Amino acid sequence: METVYYIVLVPMVYIAFGVFFIGTGIRLVNMFRSPKHPATLQIFPEKNPKWLWALHDAFLLPTVRKHAPLMWVFLMLFHICFFLVIIGHIELFSDFRIFQVIPHDVFLGRGLVGLIMCIALLFFLFRRFVSPYRDLSVPEDYYLLILLFLTVLFGSQMDWARRWYEFDGMSVDDYREYLLNLLYLRPGVPDNINYSGHSFMLVLHVFFANLFLMFFPYSKVMHSFFSLAMNKLRRG
Repeated sequence: METVYYIVLVPMVYIAFGVFFIGTGIRLVNMFRSPKHPATLQIFPEKNPKWLWALHDAFLLPTVRKHAPLMWVFLMLFHICFFLVIIGHIELFSDFRIFQVIPHDVFLGRGLVGLIMCIALLFFLFRRFVSPYRDLSVPEDYYLLILLFLTVLFGSQMDWARRWYEFDGMSVDDYREYLLNLLYLRPGVPDNINYSGHSFMLVLHVFFANLFLMFFPYSKVMHSFFSLAMNKLRRG
């Protein structure tokens, strides 16, 4: 099993990030090389400053709020929690706490953030089994949501195990050592991870995260890179 763990936790991570950055770069180059179109997408009344209103459209999703308020609530909850999860992963690299005003351990939310993300993703997934969304969905939509749900679920399980069930087989220091080994190109998996009874959760979390990263540049989720620019275009 150590060999399988090593393949998933080390070389597969480098491959996933390589595919992610190269694929994203190719998509961006193709976008900038494509012929420019006139601003025919402008659908909002002109308001200045346009970039500020483009930020408003990209992050507050007023159109979704107007036409699908329940969907908007889950989207906002998911994006807020996703931001907090990113902060948590950044804090794994050192003892520095980004949100100093909020005393906390890594991660913020004491397990609640991961739970909210899982519920939101289940809402997005099951919503696609109901018309008219089912008729508009393609296999890629289900694949992406399932991948992201499994990534979040197994990542949250590690946090829940430490906080809710007092499972201390793997500590934050062990995660930090593993991540720093990857960052400084010292491929290796700490013994506390290799021989922990809970290590399979980390392996599954990283495995599904790797798959998501590799698929991301070729999926519709790439809209997250372009949402601000598209809203600026729509604003004129």
